[in-house]
Amino acid sequence: MGSYNGPRTPELSAMTYTIDRPNFLILMVDQLTGTLWTDGPAAFLDVPHLRALHERSVNCSSCYTPSPLCTPARGSFMTGLLPSGTTVYDNAAEFPSNLPTYAHYLRRAGWNTVLSGKMHFVGADQLHGFEERLTTDIYPADFGWTPDWRQPFERVDWWYHNLSSVTEAGVAHTSNQLEYDDEVAYHARARLLQLARRQDDRPFCMTVSFTHPHDPYTARPEQWSRYDGVEIPAPATAELPAAERDPHTRRLYDAVDSKRFDVTADHVAAARRAYCANVSYLDDKVGELLDTLKATGFAANTIVMFCADHGDMLGERGLWYKMNFFEGAARVPLGIAFPDGYGAGCRISSPTSAMDIVPTLLDIAGIDTADVVLPFDGRSLMPAIAGSATDDRTVASEYMAEGSVGSMLMLRQAQYKYVFCAADPEQLFDLDSDPEERTNLADKPEYQSVMERFRAHRDSGWNFDALDADVSENQQRRILCYDALRHGRYTPWDYQPSQNAAERFMRNHMDLNVVEANSRVSADNPDKH
Repeated sequence: MGSYNGPRTPELSAMTYTIDRPNFLILMVDQLTGTLWTDGPAAFLDVPHLRALHERSVNCSSCYTPSPLCTPARGSFMTGLLPSGTTVYDNAAEFPSNLPTYAHYLRRAGWNTVLSGKMHFVGADQLHGFEERLTTDIYPADFGWTPDWRQPFERVDWWYHNLSSVTEAGVAHTSNQLEYDDEVAYHARARLLQLARRQDDRPFCMTVSFTHPHDPYTARPEQWSRYDGVEIPAPATAELPAAERDPHTRRLYDAVDSKRFDVTADHVAAARRAYCANVSYLDDKVGELLDTLKATGFAANTIVMFCADHGDMLGERGLWYKMNFFEGAARVPLGIAFPDGYGAGCRISSPTSAMDIVPTLLDIAGIDTADVVLPFDGRSLMPAIAGSATDDRTVASEYMAEGSVGSMLMLRQAQYKYVFCAADPEQLFDLDSDPEERTNLADKPEYQSVMERFRAHRDSGWNFDALDADVSENQQRRILCYDALRHGRYTPWDYQPSQNAAERFMRNHMDLNVVEANSRVSADNPDKH
């Protein structure tokens, strides 16, 4: 599937974690940049719960998204495959139902798999291995957001980003995003309490996926006020003059309709403050979930993972949102907290990927490698946690969506980052000496051996002519299907959570004594679970 033909890693590490069949709580957030999380949450962030979680976690300080866009990143996060292997190319690309996810693997091995929140599955399958889905999604499940490479510079303003999120940043009592995440947290906590009643003795894997701190940069007063008097740094690299922008950056400026907006320093400061406030909002929600884990006794046997799908540029270089391979958009936090303190404080500084989550989960769960039907592009982090990993790994990320005119590739190895698109000049950055990626080294004679190494890796792993052809054909099929399905009666694919009112609370086919006894979660001995 797809056009990546490079080496994959079919084997797990054969290192089963010592706690037998633990529960998993996977906390996923949207658009949280790893540049604020290198050695833990940045000092100016008011995030006590996430800071404490980080301190007891194994943390990957150079973790990269498989794609700097929501749906492709999430398809890769769930399968351990690059977008060229999933064909989830953009935010309206169908997630094939025959791709095994970590939910499939764990469910097959006896875990109860639960999803609360956003995963932006496109297509009729809205579960992808999850036994239960507690909420609908915040974004549509159909093909309406399909980009069209035949008209790469045409804006579709009704769904595509512009800069109003920046110029209108500030305070609001509620928003579409806030109400969604309130619901996500509520249902996740309610399900944990239900699980604590022990009517299902299977271990669980619960994924709680929030949409914050994704734009719009709108925060509630209680979180906004936490940053009164707090000095939030301005972007390290100011907006670049047009002549100094690389071609993809120029395309992104056009894609967000930047000429129509006058973004001032005050707008930038307000947007960055609201973003930080929304990270604090997430911290509150994560704290509620972790408190519920502890109150129900599950904390003693639950591994907590914290990750993001991709980052946010937050005004660096004048760019916002994602859709590029600069550190702000491409780097994400990834931490794993083991309940017995295993690996606490361990920092994996060599490049890693959010695709590593799937093989790591399977490794911890002790799932036999013979059950892995599609070799992963990610690899288990358990050897690195045990101290046996090497630093020679090359991590890849791909982008084939809006704002691009062809498939884009990022490769990160050691301190170097390489970016390729057939339509653009190559880029090479030394992140040790140039963390803000201001100097392109691709044409420097002294770096040609590094360039040749990256080119060899690229050419051995990708066929870009075939990949571009597949992306374009995929787009046109979806555009035709979407147009056809909007004629006549429209049948949406959006997930509809179901409730059976006849089985909730107290009903007359039930024994009241049994209902009350089975519904109680004791506070006397919370560690009994």
